[in-house]
Amino acid sequence: QVQLVESGGGLVQAGASLRLSCVASGFTFNGNGMGWFRQAPGKEREFVAAISGLSTYYADSVKARFTISRDNNKNTVYLQMNSLKPEDTAVYYCARKQAGNSYIYLRSYDYWGQGTQVTVSS
Repeated sequence: QVQLVESGGGLVQAGASLRLSCVASGFTFNGNGMGWFRQAPGKEREFVAAISGLSTYYADSVKARFTISRDNNKNTVYLQMNSLKPEDTAVYYCARKQAGNSYIYLRSYDYWGQGTQVTVSS
C-alpha cells in the first residue's frame, strides 16, 4: 500500500533552517509528481511546493526561501526551508500528485502523509 512518512520538523527560532523529508513506499516513486502542503491552526491546508519531473513550483509566500527536491534512488522528497518566519509555523504534509492535474489544489493529490510539525519562534 502507498505510504508517505514525513520527518524533520521541530522548534526553531526565526531565521533558522530546517529540512523536511518524506519517504515514499508502495508505488513507483519516479513516476509521480510530489507536493508539500501546510496547515496552520485554524487555517485551511495550503500549497507550499511541488516537483514534477525537472519542474518545481512554489507558493509566493515561500519562493526564494524554500527548495523542493527529490532523490529517486531513496524514494524521498525534501523541503529545504531557509530564513524561517513565525508565519511558517504549521503542520507540513507531503502528498502524491495525480497525473494531469494542477499542482496547487489539494484535490490533485491522492495520498498524504501524517504530517510533521514545524514551529518557528520569534
